[in-house]
Amino acid sequence: MINFAFDFLFGVLMGALGGFFGIGGGLVAIPFMTLILGLNQTMAQGTALVMMVPNVALALWRYQQRSPIRWSHAFPLAAMGFITAGIGARAAVHLNPLYIRMGFAVLMLGLAALTLLRNRISHRDSKPKAQPSPLRLGALGSGCGVLGGFFGVGASVVAVPVLTGVFGLSQLAAQGMALTLALPSTVITLATYCWNGHVDWPMGLAMALGGLLSVGWGVKWAYRVHERHLRILFAVFLVASATMLFIKG
Repeated sequence: MINFAFDFLFGVLMGALGGFFGIGGGLVAIPFMTLILGLNQTMAQGTALVMMVPNVALALWRYQQRSPIRWSHAFPLAAMGFITAGIGARAAVHLNPLYIRMGFAVLMLGLAALTLLRNRISHRDSKPKAQPSPLRLGALGSGCGVLGGFFGVGASVVAVPVLTGVFGLSQLAAQGMALTLALPSTVITLATYCWNGHVDWPMGLAMALGGLLSVGWGVKWAYRVHERHLRILFAVFLVASATMLFIKG
């Protein structure tokens, strides 16, 4: 019972952060689960996915309520992410968890740098550098699906900085759009991790229940924060996650 209560409260925190940043909560949950709880990288990734699937679904609904998503752009992004996420997940479950953890940390630092760069130039150039065509969005969905499946964080964490920095979407619009990619790719990634025995279901389900309680709060808070401040917070969040992983390594 004590373990359930702890996992539930942890899920509440992760759900709020996931809704706030549009990433499902796994990004910060995974470093915490490896560093504090002692899970290996692949088990932490698989368990976090149990929480992320319902969190992402609820966050997507909340973002859609506030800022209707352009589904003609979302479909190629989500479809290609769904196709490729399983490829990344199948590769991850057969590799040394240490290598995955270090790669995950490097990825987070790269995304933080891209987010801060976008924040730096946004006041000088508000126009998108590339039009979000179905072909380009499909290519983005493919790459994000592989990375999201490999690192078990949901493809949205990779997509958000690209959607803002390359296609010029606002942070909130990018977070909502990225969730359409994250939902199907996270489902197939969870199925792959589960098939290979890398999921702690009691922990994951308790976290999922807690996350469902709080993800709406996170989305609500996101709409109250200034655009530039939200990007800075997202970058700080990424750097903190990467630091936790390096400490564990």
